[in-house]
Amino acid sequence: MTAQDELRLLPWAGPDGKPCYLSTGAHGGYVSRLADHIEAFQLGMASQLLEHARQVLDDDTEDLEELYLLTGQLASALRDVLRVATSRECRPVAPGHR
Repeated sequence: MTAQDELRLLPWAGPDGKPCYLSTGAHGGYVSRLADHIEAFQLGMASQLLEHARQVLDDDTEDLEELYLLTGQLASALRDVLRVATSRECRPVAPGHR
């Protein structure tokens, strides 16, 4: 593997829940661009979910079912955001990006 070929942690898991990696070169291909779009979507969803959580908590809800659902959604979003952060930490930053 050359310095240009890096293993990129993809923003999804395999069928058995194990991480998926992509061997990337200097130029991003289709799967790399797809992963970029999915990462952006996951980060956007996490931001929206955080705003929803703030609203629910500000309303002092006593609806345990809503809180349970919200907790599960927040855990999933946190998992996705941590995977994106781990992936980006391992990738070199291209000039003009950040």
